[in-house]
Amino acid sequence: MQQKSLFRISLSIIFFLSITVFPGELTRQNPLAAGSLPAGSWGAAETGIHTSAPPALPALQESARVPSGSHIGVLYVIHGGMDTNKPQYMFDAAVQQFSYDPNHSVYKLVIWNPVNWPMVLDTSATEFTARFYRMYNFSFERIGGTDPYQSISDKQLAEMKAQLDKNSYGITFEVDWAGYMAADHVDHYAYPRFIYYGPDGPDVGYNCTYCGEDEPDGPWPDCDPNRHNVDGPVERLLKKGVSRIVVVDLTVGGPRFSKTYDVVEMTKRALDLWNAEQGTSIPLIWVNDYSNLMERSYPTAPTGWTSSLGLPAVDQHISLNGSPNPVAEDSEIAKLQAEGIEASFSDAVSDADTGVILFNHGIVDNKEVFDPKINDTLIINKNIKAQLRRRHPRLDPDNIIGVYGGIKEEGSDEGCPSLERTRRMRGETYGYAWLYETGKQMPGDEWGYRYWDGLEYLKSRGVKHIVIGFPQVVTDSALNLIEIYNQIGREIGVKTWLKYGEGDFVTYPGVGNPFADYWGIWVETDCGGIPCCFVMGGCDDGRPYPPSRLNCPRDDLDPSLAFDLSSYGNLGYDPALGAPDENKPVQDQYTGTWALWAPPNDDPRVGRLLAKHVIDASLKPMVYLTNGEVEGIQAGQSVTWEAHVTGGKPGYTYQWSIKKEKSCWSSVGKNSPTWTWTPRNRKGDTYSIRCKVKDARKRSGEVTWEGFVVSPKL
Repeated sequence: MQQKSLFRISLSIIFFLSITVFPGELTRQNPLAAGSLPAGSWGAAETGIHTSAPPALPALQESARVPSGSHIGVLYVIHGGMDTNKPQYMFDAAVQQFSYDPNHSVYKLVIWNPVNWPMVLDTSATEFTARFYRMYNFSFERIGGTDPYQSISDKQLAEMKAQLDKNSYGITFEVDWAGYMAADHVDHYAYPRFIYYGPDGPDVGYNCTYCGEDEPDGPWPDCDPNRHNVDGPVERLLKKGVSRIVVVDLTVGGPRFSKTYDVVEMTKRALDLWNAEQGTSIPLIWVNDYSNLMERSYPTAPTGWTSSLGLPAVDQHISLNGSPNPVAEDSEIAKLQAEGIEASFSDAVSDADTGVILFNHGIVDNKEVFDPKINDTLIINKNIKAQLRRRHPRLDPDNIIGVYGGIKEEGSDEGCPSLERTRRMRGETYGYAWLYETGKQMPGDEWGYRYWDGLEYLKSRGVKHIVIGFPQVVTDSALNLIEIYNQIGREIGVKTWLKYGEGDFVTYPGVGNPFADYWGIWVETDCGGIPCCFVMGGCDDGRPYPPSRLNCPRDDLDPSLAFDLSSYGNLGYDPALGAPDENKPVQDQYTGTWALWAPPNDDPRVGRLLAKHVIDASLKPMVYLTNGEVEGIQAGQSVTWEAHVTGGKPGYTYQWSIKKEKSCWSSVGKNSPTWTWTPRNRKGDTYSIRCKVKDARKRSGEVTWEGFVVSPKL
């Protein structure tokens, strides 16, 4: 009973983001191993994973040299999920997502403990299971039973492979894919045998072999108890004889993200074991984070820290400046998203009266200490805005904004003096949009709205049509086909959806729309022995809307957190001023229309973009800068910059340059990987520092450190 209670508490804190489809080669501290694997255990010493601090960075430079004619393995990382909604896949998805956190009770008590396997899908044991059963039962039924995410991702992978096969450099590329979750493709989980055997390896304890023997509908048909005892993607690549692994990801549309980091670290676990057994030193580079920023920034205390322990005692505080993400910065990503947004403009509304919302998810709370997802997302958002303004000069720039979802907050204003899910925050917990290393700060200016506030803002400006984009999504899934629609419809109505009159019977067979009767379809429906009322304005028999809370603090299933999907939305409606009207907006409800953007999906340019970055990482020198974590100095003081290079052909040359704001570049320094600068401008200024590197084949790479502040000399 004690374990069951602990399991209930653990799962109740899992973020909605955790299961929804939608982030170099070093010896490193690994959060998957640290604190969970004793020295000499399978996956620890034998795999080369250590819990000590990372070694000096030059080791990366030496191991990543790739000659022409190489045989390179490419791993395309995606979020993943499940194609169809089955209990076996729900079980595997849950096990996979908890496998990355050795501090979580599910990792400790469930995955390799047969007694507790049935608790994963026991709706009486955890609100987590009840929520996702109910939500996915609705979502999969509404979209016709199959999530299109994987089939589209396969087309992206095929196009990337086709482009790589056309390379003129004599390189043979082998490709595979890995998912953060791969519920019905377990051989594409990064390291399936880790889940099968557990952290202690073969012949210790129990293997994870559950096939639903203790489920009401079990055992599951065609279930293989040894399904995780298979090679994963990196093992397949290694057996094809590759000499290097290049990882590229669109897990959340290009930004670095802790989920991709987890996949990369799990991949390295398998790679380290291979290297130890084969006596090889095959390196891996993750294109989106080729500087290893997330590893370098990972907290060092307590040993084996993960975010489920709270904030760390010792954080590395590595500067984001000088460590770019070339995928997120690629203008083609922004162009693809901008085209998808303009495809949903209304022919009946001018550009001047059109608003654009760029909706994105946050991170897991406390991971801002090493996860730059929101910073990378902000780059993409700004690039999309710039693209839209170039393509549509009459768009009002003040009508293009960025938004996020809700978080837990102190609930005194709603009757509970405790941290909880609140109705004001829409019962959500995936809006922790903290910028990297900022102490829980959201983006500023127009980029940090909650989505209901952003919709209210555009409504108040008289916008007549709103397009909602979601740049962290490049591939259709239940997330954007169902969940986002219901979130927006809850706020500004379902009859205001641009396609409401004609419907969309291709995407939503037999029904024509994505809308539930109320959003929060997972909540309990019994309110003290009578059915809860989920009708805006209240039910005709006097039952109140919203229903009264059941608990303090509220959990995910509390009916007071559900919202009616009304004709014209909850925003701008006050029940004290009269009843709503299903046929027209009343009071200050939204009177315009709205639509969701179209993600890039299987546009061939997605595969081409991926291939371009893989080839760049395979051939060109990849450069990043460090300066001892100095963001600014006083005039007369000195700072030393160092360029770190991976890839290309050694025999590098270095060209340093500098410029003040609104000025031109000036060459400085010598042909050296370091440059020491002592600014003499007594008045101070803000500078950019750039280093261009050429390799022995004259291929070049460069990086710029932006916004270095020199303050006046006192």
